[in-house]
Amino acid sequence: MVDLTTNYGSLELRNPLVAGSSGLTDNVENMLEIEKYGAGAVVLKSLFEEEIIREMKAEMSRMGSPGFIYPETLEFYDYFDGPKESTARYIELIHKSKSKLSIPVIASINCVDSENWTYFPKKIAEAGADALELNIFILPADINKTASDNEKLYFNIIENVKNLVNIPVFVKLSYYASNLASFLTEISKTGIDGLVLFNRFYNPDIDIETLQITSGAILSSPADIYQTLRWVAIMSNRVECDIIASTGIHNAEGVIKQILAGASAVQLASTLYKNGVSYIETILKEFEAWMIKKKYTSMNDFKGTLSQEKSSNPAVYSRVQFMKYFRGFPVS
Repeated sequence: MVDLTTNYGSLELRNPLVAGSSGLTDNVENMLEIEKYGAGAVVLKSLFEEEIIREMKAEMSRMGSPGFIYPETLEFYDYFDGPKESTARYIELIHKSKSKLSIPVIASINCVDSENWTYFPKKIAEAGADALELNIFILPADINKTASDNEKLYFNIIENVKNLVNIPVFVKLSYYASNLASFLTEISKTGIDGLVLFNRFYNPDIDIETLQITSGAILSSPADIYQTLRWVAIMSNRVECDIIASTGIHNAEGVIKQILAGASAVQLASTLYKNGVSYIETILKEFEAWMIKKKYTSMNDFKGTLSQEKSSNPAVYSRVQFMKYFRGFPVS
């Protein structure tokens, strides 16, 4: 028997497989199945910042209407005392999940700004969530803003949230940064419990027949693992928090690679859509079989052994040109 337990920030998980935020984690029934097949934790489907702000503004408008008796008491009003839509359902989902599941339940907010919505994490903590994941992605496409302007928002969001909650906070972000290694290092110093590398975001496509803008591939493929693998390996042991790998992890091989690179855990989503949540059990069995074959008794025996810091050939993670790989490549 091998020990699959791992630390996910300050959370101890029974194994490193975490069901990432998706439509599969938006109801208790699905999450009970995910737990049954062996996942170490679940990340709830993200609540979007826009949903929180829209409902907050609607409530403020209602309170300012002639039918509201004491509009002057607005500043003392708890936005969640009245009927709500997405926000109330989200709090209810946390309550129900915690009452039914024995594995950690991690809430998630998809955010792009640092103002207005940051009171909500306190409600998430009060509802009993074991941790909070901030899924932050700000596309650096505004030519009037500098890289520093964009990246400052990340620190503002983290600071505002950390001031409100005592539960572990994880930050899921993209590889769009002017100096990614330095950026991740500085983010890790903010007191967060973990970096999730990387979020998967919407990409546009173009239909050349209808001349319409459409959506690119929604689900990841196993080929999408490499960007994350590179950066997990580069940042392993160089940041002040745990690293969790996400995107492109579809099987036990992908899990093993990321842990060898230095990840403490991995998030799964697309593979669960493609293969069903029961596939978690298959991944765990294959992962455990590999460990037994290699005579490892715990994840600590091999975690990070192929990170850039510990690699016998660290330059391979920094190489960006194909060089010999295309030289002599067979042509069909």
